[in-house]
Amino acid sequence: GSDFTGLAVKAGLIGIAMVMLFMILYYRISGVVARLALVYYGVVLLAIFKLIGVTLTLAGIGGFILSIGMAIDANVLIFERMKEELWGGRTLAKAIDAGFSRAWPAIWDSNITTILAGVILFWLGSSVAESGPVKGFATTLIIGVAISMFTAITVTRTFLRPFVGTSYAHSPSLFAPNQRRGNA
Repeated sequence: GSDFTGLAVKAGLIGIAMVMLFMILYYRISGVVARLALVYYGVVLLAIFKLIGVTLTLAGIGGFILSIGMAIDANVLIFERMKEELWGGRTLAKAIDAGFSRAWPAIWDSNITTILAGVILFWLGSSVAESGPVKGFATTLIIGVAISMFTAITVTRTFLRPFVGTSYAHSPSLFAPNQRRGNA
């Protein structure tokens, strides 16, 4: 019980640290922004869990870690769209706007589908004896995915905006790694 929970938390933290390191190395400034947005996401999510009294069992930790994966996925979609825009010769400001607007439909679809799956799990878990783990997983997943949509779209964009108009904005390679040369 508690040994496995401790191991799950440790594995989750190691996994998150590795993903954050990859995001920073690959996406550079955008990766640093993603890291900050994910830390913000984690703090807000844990605060909400504390406010509503969510107990993080092994199943709940699983839902929490899966929702972090959804938050990372949203950032990757946004940054890949931004990278395409920067490769196409757009300014950083236009690349940010286009990246977010082009990534939004994919983010919306994947997150709403996951929330619906969580609602179904919660509903089915309510009708089964010993349903605590299923309901705990579903609860943390639903809340986590909802918060991840907010942080990916609002917080990440807010953290990227200050770079517009700076000297960093004139170096697309800081936001678009592996930029194609001569394919504008």
